[in-house]
Amino acid sequence: MTRPTNLDAQTRITSVRELAAPGTTRDAYLVQVRGPDLGRRLILQDKVISIGRDPESSVVLRSDSVSRYHARIEPWEGGHRIVDNMSTNGTYRNQVQVSGNHPLVTGDYVQVGDAIFKYLSGDNIELAYHEEIYRLTIEDSLTQIANKRALIDFLDKEFARARRYKRDLAVIMADLDHFKRVNDTFGHLMGDFVLREFAKVVGGRIRREELFARYGGEEFCVVLPEMDKPSAVRFAETLRGLVEEHTFTFEGNVMRLTCSLGVAVVNDTMTRPEDLLVVADENLYRAKNEGRNRVMG
Repeated sequence: MTRPTNLDAQTRITSVRELAAPGTTRDAYLVQVRGPDLGRRLILQDKVISIGRDPESSVVLRSDSVSRYHARIEPWEGGHRIVDNMSTNGTYRNQVQVSGNHPLVTGDYVQVGDAIFKYLSGDNIELAYHEEIYRLTIEDSLTQIANKRALIDFLDKEFARARRYKRDLAVIMADLDHFKRVNDTFGHLMGDFVLREFAKVVGGRIRREELFARYGGEEFCVVLPEMDKPSAVRFAETLRGLVEEHTFTFEGNVMRLTCSLGVAVVNDTMTRPEDLLVVADENLYRAKNEGRNRVMG
């Protein structure tokens, strides 16, 4: 499989940097799936890989949320384990804070500050690595739903089909209300959790023929083929209610949040897929401007 090219800034894959020499007892990679070095590959060997803000670390992460000697990955029982070095903000494996150390299995996600890595190991590790690189071009690394690039591709196809065959097509833009307060009050780790949890709540109601994507920041988009405006407004209201009723709980912090939603449907005056997004975004702005926690369409 060849590496994808011509990626936008959000899904840019940087050049591979391999930080160790051959000789590991088990083939394993650590691939950065979130952060400025998106796509970076670390070949794990019998040596210890240090992660932290200190310039001498094997992996340097320049973020205030990262401790100088935050964590390390070391060989353990034929594989590897993640060890937290008593960091200030903790090290996370699959969204659960690591207490001391924890063995890694292929597919595990390791989060240090704002950076997320995926651990890959096994016989077909090169294939897994290239599949991971491709996945980075179409999936948002934090929420693990479609990213903006995948959204635009999907919307282009559905818009063309709706225009050609005179079919219904709806778009919902959703935005978490007062999300900045979450980050300012509880920190970015809580904010990341809220975004992931929101994606789970909404994503559970999306059908296979539909698409749910992270548009950017705390803004999300749903594309609904074969759905007219009344049905789309009702569906958006269902999503709004699900979020309002959900309890967000992370490391002892409990909160309730709401979201605002804007709905748009294709019509004869629209000539580009972006026209749908513009109308949905305008209605989202109205929803927020008129008090939030509501649907406009």
